[in-house]
Amino acid sequence: MDFVTISSGDLTARINPLGAELWSLTDSFGREYMTDADPAFWSGHAPLLFPIVGALNGDTYRLDGEEYRLPRHGFARKSVFEVLEAGTDRALFRLTDSPETRAVYPFAFMLEMAFRLEGTALFTEARVLNAGDAPLPFSLGFHPGFAWPLPGGATKADHVVAFEQPEPQPIRRIDGPTGLLLPEPVASPVEGHILPLDAALFEEDAVIWDRLSSRALTYGAPGGTQLAIAFPDTPMLGIWQKPGAAYLCIEPWQGHADPLGFTGDFREKPGVITLAPGEARSFRMDVTVLSAD
Repeated sequence: MDFVTISSGDLTARINPLGAELWSLTDSFGREYMTDADPAFWSGHAPLLFPIVGALNGDTYRLDGEEYRLPRHGFARKSVFEVLEAGTDRALFRLTDSPETRAVYPFAFMLEMAFRLEGTALFTEARVLNAGDAPLPFSLGFHPGFAWPLPGGATKADHVVAFEQPEPQPIRRIDGPTGLLLPEPVASPVEGHILPLDAALFEEDAVIWDRLSSRALTYGAPGGTQLAIAFPDTPMLGIWQKPGAAYLCIEPWQGHADPLGFTGDFREKPGVITLAPGEARSFRMDVTVLSAD
């Protein structure tokens, strides 16, 4: 499958039509800002999560008395998107429902993923359209894995996540055996608006904010290379890595894993939103490289 490559001169992005997934983001010096995708840790790059985020209780959800099965994070990341546009500095991909998707998610939908480069910024936008005649419930999330450490010479220990606002509220964690959201919040590791980064933070899987105040953050080494990341349309966030890996996933979400023991209707799941027939909703994630060079 041929990748789509776009460039602004300052940045170049390579996108895989399988999942409309960003595989590489390099600067004009050839430095890579994305994960090395070492299969010893995680071979993903930046999967798009749809129509669920995280795991379902028993990989099963209930809808109007019927049961359907979906793997963790849904099917979009394993689906081939149609390439609608492949220009110099922008690209557009589309996924629509099919007999295969309707067997596990009985809705008509259109999911588009747009990429645009401008200078040292990458603008991405996921757009979901209800193409049917019934309300469309879904969640959506971004899951990009950025290099840790970022290029520029700083060590892993130098890197922090700096939120745009203080984030004192408790965080949520995942039950390891099931992948489901544990019921009890735990104290936030954020110090004011700074999250110090250490592999030990992820020994119990992702750090999850389901009541996030910020809609933007900066990741990297203060005084060194950083990424400014904006996610104005998603109210939740996960940060994750497998301890010891050379990446950090910064994941804006609309939705999260099932709460432990959840058996309600899919529409009642926390974070699920519903579109009326013909209605569309867009979700942005913008990444700007702030280089110390």
